[in-house]
Amino acid sequence: MNQFYTFTMILSITSFGLASFMTPGPNNIMLLSSGLTFGYKRTLPHALGINFGFPVMVICVGLGVGKIFEVFPFIYTTLKVVGISYLLWMAWHIANTKGLLDTANKKDKPFTFLQAALFQWVNPKAWVIAITSTAAFITDHQIAFIQVMIISFIYFFCAILSTNSWALGGVMLRRFIQNERLVQIFNITMAILIAGSIIPFVFVQ
Repeated sequence: MNQFYTFTMILSITSFGLASFMTPGPNNIMLLSSGLTFGYKRTLPHALGINFGFPVMVICVGLGVGKIFEVFPFIYTTLKVVGISYLLWMAWHIANTKGLLDTANKKDKPFTFLQAALFQWVNPKAWVIAITSTAAFITDHQIAFIQVMIISFIYFFCAILSTNSWALGGVMLRRFIQNERLVQIFNITMAILIAGSIIPFVFVQ
């Protein structure tokens, strides 16, 4: 029977996952802003959408979606353009979110579970991580299904750690940023960071 992964490989996948998930990117920056603006409870569906949405995306990529891009590269290019455009729109939306610290405010709303899960499919960073990790860590196509499931399982827990850390980080900032004008300035800064985080992926083929 083929060995799915050695302990060293598990550590490598986990290290890659933690490094990828914990570093700043569109998901984390939006969670930080949402935690500050809406609080943890209202941000939780956003976090859960990422926790489940990205591992599902990895499963799909690992089981064959990535092959479609090899046959039809224009699909990947189109998806990248759509994703970058959507991220720029999201940056604009965050920049224009009112700095209301009242979590009962309903005018501006955080991501829902479904929106966050679907967002992974237009998130350039998510695509790069999914494609890179499945290409690197699927070592035997005869047991590829099990290996993909293991990778996704590890990423699920990495995502939980990351999303909660960034969302709670935003909540912690509420202790220091009490002025609604400062919240607006913070959100504008986050929007600029989201726009800036797109730049490395513009040149990814």
